[in-house]
Amino acid sequence: MKPKSILYWAARIVAAIIMLQTLYFKFTAAPESVYIFTTVGMEPWGRIGVGVMELIASELLLVTTTAWLGAGLALGLMTGAIGMHVTLLGIDVQGDGGYLFFLALAVATCSVVVLIHDYQKVEKLVKVLFAKKS
Repeated sequence: MKPKSILYWAARIVAAIIMLQTLYFKFTAAPESVYIFTTVGMEPWGRIGVGVMELIASELLLVTTTAWLGAGLALGLMTGAIGMHVTLLGIDVQGDGGYLFFLALAVATCSVVVLIHDYQKVEKLVKVLFAKKS
């Protein structure tokens, strides 16, 4: 297996595992999760909605033909999470030492790796969406 393929698969799996692991906290209304989504004004529907979107992104990432879609969705979600950390929550949330912020950065980075690997698929979609209507 080529190093590029190994990196591609590793990025997909790492991002999916991180997002799947955090679902437990979102879906069980763990105090940390409730605190975060209350602080940003999105409790409970934002917590549940983000959890559902992360589940979908994880599933898409694990299927080769849809990995780029999962990566795009995950990158969008993590951009929101990183933005909330930087503006409302802070890097350290309830004494976690920046752990959740780091996980968001890791998923975002993995998503970018997948999107770069699958750039032809992304480019094709962009061309279809922005094709000039004659």
